[in-house]
Amino acid sequence: MSVEHYENFPVASILLPRHLRPAVEAIYAFARTADDIADEGDAQPEQRIAQLTEFEHELDQIEQRHRSASHLFQNLSSIIEQYQLDLQAFRDLLSAFKQDVGIKHYNNFHDLLDYCRRSANPVGNLMLCLYQSSTPQNVADSDAICSALQLANFWQDIGIDWKKERIYVPLEDLQRFGITEQQLADNANNQTIDAQWRHMMLFQTQRTRGMMLAGSGLAKRLPGRIGWELRLVIQGGLRILEKIEAVDGNVFRHRPVLEKSDWAIMLWRAICM
Repeated sequence: MSVEHYENFPVASILLPRHLRPAVEAIYAFARTADDIADEGDAQPEQRIAQLTEFEHELDQIEQRHRSASHLFQNLSSIIEQYQLDLQAFRDLLSAFKQDVGIKHYNNFHDLLDYCRRSANPVGNLMLCLYQSSTPQNVADSDAICSALQLANFWQDIGIDWKKERIYVPLEDLQRFGITEQQLADNANNQTIDAQWRHMMLFQTQRTRGMMLAGSGLAKRLPGRIGWELRLVIQGGLRILEKIEAVDGNVFRHRPVLEKSDWAIMLWRAICM
């Protein structure tokens, strides 16, 4: 299994125990497919919503122990039964994907975190269940990490999301730093930024880093491969934040990505954790 990501979904074959690969692949296939329905192609919004509603119906069928005609949901049903996974996690993901179809702006950070609660946190919770490590403290730390990873992805992709007419930066933050949507449009079109934008992006990266570090104790508590994979996931998110800061927040001209040279840094930092 190659290294892929649904947002920051970890499915690294080197660290993932062989017996968990079918489960992670089934969960990933569900999330990736549903996310593509919401985001990819040229379908109309009502078509996207209808397809995601059909996914919700498939989850209902799993709950009622009815066999699906879909290979994707046959696999998912088997994994849910084997590991006693909570169907609400999958419903939360679908809720977030549906929201992506209709909502393009977020007024405040509270609303954005609520989106992260449904779009990112369920993945971490499902992974904890697979590893039989779903304690209240572990879930709380996982939520902090997953939300931070989602936010880092938002800041990284501001330019890409703008082309989709989406603004994940809370409007209250734009107002706080005196940035109008017209200025954001000018930044995106001209790939230039000003001091207001730099200060706003530094505020976002620092807040996101705080969330990531607040949950990082989870990586030290979880044993074996999952602990090491989580250390690398955390360090990857922190490295992206560093790269955003290194270009003064100009993600329109320089979209930060992890390169080969970054992996050595991340591995060393993971060891030092």
